[in-house]
Amino acid sequence: MEPKRIGVFALQGDVSEHISAMKNAVRSLGYEYEVITIRNKDELESVNAAILPGGESTTIYRLLVNFGLYDLLKERCLDTKMPVFGTCAGMVLLAKEGDEQVRKTETRLIGLVDAKVRRNAFGRQKGSFETAVEIKGLNEPFPAVFIRAPAYEKSWGRAEVLSTFRNNIIMAKQRNVLVSAFHPELTNDIRVHELFLKMVEA
Repeated sequence: MEPKRIGVFALQGDVSEHISAMKNAVRSLGYEYEVITIRNKDELESVNAAILPGGESTTIYRLLVNFGLYDLLKERCLDTKMPVFGTCAGMVLLAKEGDEQVRKTETRLIGLVDAKVRRNAFGRQKGSFETAVEIKGLNEPFPAVFIRAPAYEKSWGRAEVLSTFRNNIIMAKQRNVLVSAFHPELTNDIRVHELFLKMVEA
């Protein structure tokens, strides 16, 4: 039997950090998953779930298209209900509506979360910061790292808001999709990765 796999898109961003955090979460929960990188269609076809890391959303969008992964990712999430976790730029790409920056860069959003995203909602690189946030499903605040972070300015339909900060949605869930504006992989706290793993197992 093929091993169960979680893949991290290795196009840009904190790939190794996500892999390390997910491996720790797998061990912590006692699940049996192989954690691999995704760079081509065969690797994307082989996984049971995927993580779309942060980076620059326009660049990641273009790389997904160039490597033939954009349509396949959307198809797998919609048709086979493959769980996907998008952080920062991943959160941008998974939204249904974008802001003026998204339109100007001609970024075609994957559109799996009923929400409107605003890129750089908390300022540019010099506006990066860390703060403790409350997350639905976690007993204690989470040390969230924001780097040129986006946010959802509104949500509707099936989107479930899991966390807000300064009146912005910074974490949400919709069916098989989880998104966060912050970078959980840049902390030693694996609880957000555990939340995603429990979604995969459900």
